[in-house]
Amino acid sequence: MTARQGSASGAAVREGQTFAGDSLLARYASFVKLPHTLFALPFAGVGAVLASYTHPEGVTWSAVAWIVLAFTAARFAAMGFNRIVDRRWDALNPRTRLREIPSGRLSVRQAAAAVAVASAVFVFAAWQLNPLCAALSPLALAWVFGYSFTKRFTSWSHHVLGLALGIAPAGAYLAVTGAWSEPWYMLPLLSAAVMLWVAGFDIIYSVQDADFDRAHGLHSLPARLGVRRALGLARLFHAAAVLLFLSVWFVSDAVGWIYLGGVATAAVILHFGHAMLRGRPVEELDVVRIDRAFFHVNVAVSTTFLAFTLLDRLITG
Repeated sequence: MTARQGSASGAAVREGQTFAGDSLLARYASFVKLPHTLFALPFAGVGAVLASYTHPEGVTWSAVAWIVLAFTAARFAAMGFNRIVDRRWDALNPRTRLREIPSGRLSVRQAAAAVAVASAVFVFAAWQLNPLCAALSPLALAWVFGYSFTKRFTSWSHHVLGLALGIAPAGAYLAVTGAWSEPWYMLPLLSAAVMLWVAGFDIIYSVQDADFDRAHGLHSLPARLGVRRALGLARLFHAAAVLLFLSVWFVSDAVGWIYLGGVATAAVILHFGHAMLRGRPVEELDVVRIDRAFFHVNVAVSTTFLAFTLLDRLITG
């Protein structure tokens, strides 16, 4: 085994960041792991803060509300679509067979209806922001939906997911400005940083399913390379992400020294997350330890980075 799944007896257990209640609202929230919205939403905030240097008039309470709604709806649609198309494998995997569709807590029809509504809300919110966001919204949906099929044919699906979330800061920037960044490569650098940050953590998360993926013909870097080599790549991707976040400081005339404090703090938190996994025997990489490294460290990185970026804007901007 590559990592312990479920309980010692192999019985399925409820995943982290899900809700125990049986109301329809609780089932839908668990269906898309709603707390995971906290991963990349702060980076959408970073994009909006960076845009405020050149377009301060674009940062209004209305714009912030539409940005949050658009991001949340897009993530709901993407995760829900993923659960629908992966329901066959979720039912076979001991770690995921208690998810809402395999367990019968939600029907495919209910799930599809929720995805359709969330998609419509996303497009509507994009229209409320500006014409450029509206025009790009179908492309964004196509990308986040397309990710769900990539594990069938490529081990680099982690990066496809990463770019799906890397759209967030660029999208928020465009929502505020209605135009591309200056210099033009600042937004690609920021999105690439988020992509590598997400890809690294998705590799860690995928460690739990390395044996299952290999046995069922699904692709991931842990299944392809083995756990230790995959975790080494995750560390490399996170180091590259830190360098890309740092590069934004070099190419932007606006951000100041406090932003660098955010980069340094993110690097320390990432190091701590990897230290929780490094050096332990493969069989000791249980679900609880992986879940802690995946969720809590993710949230700490994104929210702390936003806090430093916003503080930099308020004090030195």
